[in-house]
Amino acid sequence: MFPELNNLLNTTPDRAEQGKLTLLCDAKTDGSFLVHHFLSFYLKANCKVCFVALIQSFSHYNIVGQKLGVSLTAARECGQLVFLEGLKSSVDVFFRAQAEPHPLQFLREADAGNLQPLYEFVREALKPADDGQAAWRCPVLLVDDLSVLLSLGMGAVAVLDFIHYCRAAVCWEQKGNIVALVHDSGDAEDEENDILLNGLSHQSHLILRAEGLATGFCRDVHGQLKILWRTPSQPAAHRDRSLTYQYKIQDKSVSFFAKGMSPAIL
Repeated sequence: MFPELNNLLNTTPDRAEQGKLTLLCDAKTDGSFLVHHFLSFYLKANCKVCFVALIQSFSHYNIVGQKLGVSLTAARECGQLVFLEGLKSSVDVFFRAQAEPHPLQFLREADAGNLQPLYEFVREALKPADDGQAAWRCPVLLVDDLSVLLSLGMGAVAVLDFIHYCRAAVCWEQKGNIVALVHDSGDAEDEENDILLNGLSHQSHLILRAEGLATGFCRDVHGQLKILWRTPSQPAAHRDRSLTYQYKIQDKSVSFFAKGMSPAIL
């Protein structure tokens, strides 16, 4: 977990908000450090986490998590973390017979129009305990990343419907949170990605947008992070406030500083 980012967002594991949709976006840079931050943040906050990982393997996230002070292996074994490993699951979908619908069943269906099996997986993973006792603070859905679903043939509307139903089940019914990463390709002709990004932006309570530097690669400044707090139910003139920082990613932390104030250029 990155303490400086917690300070910027004015939150700690003990003060984790509930019922929120957080949109992570990266453009011309790698925003995966934000995914690792929120994964470790919610595990340390004693939340039940369903992680739909469509980019990397479990071992990759576990190695980074250990650097941030959490063990994904231990969290999965005790039932706190439900992990869907997209890379491995896709092989199961293609080459192994499934007794029940697989969360990524759409990969085998040429005319798949929805993500209902994936939604059912999320709902089952985060449903309250049968004994009525809450072992974990609140449920959290984390997705890395939604843009992959577009690359695999799903339409933007189907992905937005999936998030809508997940918000109804996780945010509204269970007062939990959703954190999802979407890649901004910057391609004006990629209409599906634009629809997805704009649709999620209008629903989000917090948007973290990691961007590469306009001047290109820099050894001491890796990019800039735009933080936008939103209240979707309020008029536009009263609902938004934003901050922009530059950052440098280190082995176990991220340093943030005001634009143009990097120690490297002072």
